Amino acid sequence: MTTHLLRLPSGPVDLDALPTDATPGFDGGKKKGRAALSALGPDLADLQERLFAEGRATGSRRRVLLVLQGMDTSGKGGVLKHTVGLVDPQGVRISSFKAPTEDELAHDFLWRIRNVTPAPGYLGVFDRSHYEDVLIARVNGLASPEEIERRYDAINEFERELVEDGTVVLKCLLHISSSTQRERLLARLDNPEKYWKYEPGDVDVRARWDDYRAAYRIALERTHTEHAPWHVVPSDHKWYRNLAVGRLLLDALRGMDLGWPPADFDVDAERARLLALDAST
Repeated sequence: MTTHLLRLPSGPVDLDALPTDATPGFDGGKKKGRAALSALGPDLADLQERLFAEGRATGSRRRVLLVLQGMDTSGKGGVLKHTVGLVDPQGVRISSFKAPTEDELAHDFLWRIRNVTPAPGYLGVFDRSHYEDVLIARVNGLASPEEIERRYDAINEFERELVEDGTVVLKCLLHISSSTQRERLLARLDNPEKYWKYEPGDVDVRARWDDYRAAYRIALERTHTEHAPWHVVPSDHKWYRNLAVGRLLLDALRGMDLGWPPADFDVDAERARLLALDAST
């Protein structure tokens, strides 16, 4: 599967021209796609462990930040479960951003984001992210137009700082259609086991679908940069969405050329000490 097909093209963004039900770079179906995702597991786990070991043992600043954005039901939770779930959770930090608290509102919008950026060696995941502050804020008029404009530039600078400090920033828009969202919301209402996932406010948000699409379009255009580009992941097919994010994450980790940290002690001497201790008991 070639992930370069998922990278957002430069220039004006037309989300309607980007299919939500396609499977770019993969010509199999659900069964083959699920098998392909499972096959990624060993490599993802190995590389993530190398990253974690590097952070613990060498003082390296390198880490990965996976940003998941998308409309309600686009599958952020599914990616966390099926894709991020393939690696060791001790090296993963997941942050989810809801409506800001009073304390958070007393600071700049990036304050709460900076507080949870991944530490060296970690795979950090933002289930929603700092982009909420130019999406929801724009649609609902929670900030002035001038402030929204400032935030686009602030986000670009923030992400540049992360990259310059050793972070690989992987941004994924989970791209679904309006009809798919309707089907998934109805499925939650049809199944008592899914009631807990349904929020009446989801319908209010859906009623402003066009406004949110416009906000996403502007955000993508303003924050698609060389140091932190956007990837648009068709997400009508859950299995493809999970596989695509898995391949993007694998490519990001492979691009870091991760090795195992060398010993900072005399291996032979430590082996001799251990064997001598066992021999004396």
